[in-house]
Amino acid sequence: MSDLFGTDGVRGKAGDFLTAELATSLGRAAALGSESDRPRVLIVRDTRESGPMLASALAAGICEGGGDAIQGEVLPTPAASILVRKLGFDLGAVVSASHNPFEDNGIKFFGPDGGKLTDQAQEKMTALVSDPGAVGAGERPIGRVLELEGGLGDYLREVGVSFPLDLSGTTVVLDCANGATFRAGPEAFRQTGAEVVEIFTEPDGKNINLGCGSQHPEALSSAVEENGAAVGFAFDGDGDRVVAVDGSGRVYDGDELLAIVGRSLSRSGDLGGGIAVTVMSNFGFRRAMAEAGIEITETPVGDRHVAAALTERDWQLGGEQSGHIIWRRFSPTGDGIAAALLLLSALGGKPLAGAESFERLPQGLRNVEISDPAAVDGAESLWAEVAAVEEDLAGEGRVLVRKSGTEPLLRIMVEAPGEDRCAELLERLVAVATAELSPTA
Repeated sequence: MSDLFGTDGVRGKAGDFLTAELATSLGRAAALGSESDRPRVLIVRDTRESGPMLASALAAGICEGGGDAIQGEVLPTPAASILVRKLGFDLGAVVSASHNPFEDNGIKFFGPDGGKLTDQAQEKMTALVSDPGAVGAGERPIGRVLELEGGLGDYLREVGVSFPLDLSGTTVVLDCANGATFRAGPEAFRQTGAEVVEIFTEPDGKNINLGCGSQHPEALSSAVEENGAAVGFAFDGDGDRVVAVDGSGRVYDGDELLAIVGRSLSRSGDLGGGIAVTVMSNFGFRRAMAEAGIEITETPVGDRHVAAALTERDWQLGGEQSGHIIWRRFSPTGDGIAAALLLLSALGGKPLAGAESFERLPQGLRNVEISDPAAVDGAESLWAEVAAVEEDLAGEGRVLVRKSGTEPLLRIMVEAPGEDRCAELLERLVAVATAELSPTA
């Protein structure tokens, strides 16, 4: 159970790893681990066919642990963060596997402040899943399952108050990934007066993220061009990620959105510090922000680490290349709909295609199978070659070598001026890592 929580909650194949039994155990642990004697826990979910089963099992566990489970509707993950704070719940729980295929599902939790649980809270919950009797499971009165009404409306009102845009006369295409934003996304934009063209808003339980959404923006690019739209946005299955498309169909990832928004907020004096990004953010982004006088701090992969860094520094803006964008003045967690509206606010009515972004450095990424992850730290030949490549780059690029948190793989990334040079340096590192660490070496 030591690896129960991954980068973003508990996630795996529904009915295999993530069973109803495990969901019940997690619900019970959440209730028992709460500081409240009778915690109220909000549950929302995305559109996967396994969602109702797991949400019901989670609710049963919460009640068994002495809490009240408040069942919400299909809502974006960030809506849970908003509603927990607005309605005074003790915890929020989201049944979703984000951008994964429909066969997977997951459960992630939010604290009463609307932020994702700390490492310490997750460790406590893991211990309670393993040994619920440690806190006295069964000693509390059984809780109730209640229904939440009006959650979507409450979330949309918060969005509207925070982003009072007038997009009248603007055509916006939204790809909702047949996921949790299929209602919230179009409604959020319609309340700005925009003309909304919606695609992938007909979930059937199995088509979430299937050839659509933030990981597959090709259909969005086509739809923007076909409809003569000013801009388009693609969310992922649970709605905490977004990528944008300009009027010509070009895709903008999280790094580019952060660059545009960050520069705009810096010029207006509203940035409130620097920008927190993960180790995966492009070197070109870092260089552009340095030129703009914007400080950057780097975190491990995962938006919860970005959120923690923002809280620690009392900064407001951060995110990931994948499209998680956090604007703490709205919410302590990533919100794709809010990020899209934040971008439009930053553009101030100007087209996305004309916004100043940055020159992206070519990036190469390879996975090397390794026999013993523990041996990586002492791999002298590998680290000597890493140092040699970094010296060759001389500040014009970077190298990132890290172990996978879930598989026996070493992830090697190189960013360098020019595709050929990037590929050459990456091959050098892969060859040394394979010779020193691969099971076949």
